[in-house]
Amino acid sequence: MKIGLYFGTFNPIHVGHLIIANHMAEHSDLDQIWMVVTPHNPHKQKNTLLDDYQRLHMVHLATEDYIKIKPSDIEFKLPQPSYTVNTLAHLGEKYPQYEFSLIMGEDNLNSLHKWKNYEVILKNHDIYVYPRLNSGEIDEQFVNHNKIHRVGAPVIELSSTFIRESIKNKKNVAPMLPHKVWEYLDHNLFYTK
Repeated sequence: MKIGLYFGTFNPIHVGHLIIANHMAEHSDLDQIWMVVTPHNPHKQKNTLLDDYQRLHMVHLATEDYIKIKPSDIEFKLPQPSYTVNTLAHLGEKYPQYEFSLIMGEDNLNSLHKWKNYEVILKNHDIYVYPRLNSGEIDEQFVNHNKIHRVGAPVIELSSTFIRESIKNKKNVAPMLPHKVWEYLDHNLFYTK
């Protein structure tokens, strides 16, 4: 089984994340998408980042109706800071029956050469790339790479930062969030200050 790993803080998860994940599940050769919630780095200021388990709970709420999309807390149990290459090695040991790939936006592909052991990642894992506006020039080594697959997913210009700012400014963000996530945020008054 081919698993696509979609990493993010999901602070909060929004419809843009779901559109990309669902598109990858339905329009690529990936069998499942795991939404990997990135834990809070203890060395960074928390600011507006909700607790790890609150963000994981929102991913559960958002994905419960999608059989091909699963939440994952795999990085909660790994040493911090978590590097993708270490997470992939851990997953390979824990689930040898699965083939793991990465999902990322074109903007992340631009900085892939700065990732820890990126050559190891590219040697052992496929990368599925979705388009972003203003992603800049793609590094030449990644343009026709046999492990990098461009997927013509919809371009979603919606950010969790914009949603948090909108909530703080008392704007209606309901259309941008899965309904159960919106209810959870609204009930708990998250991001209001």
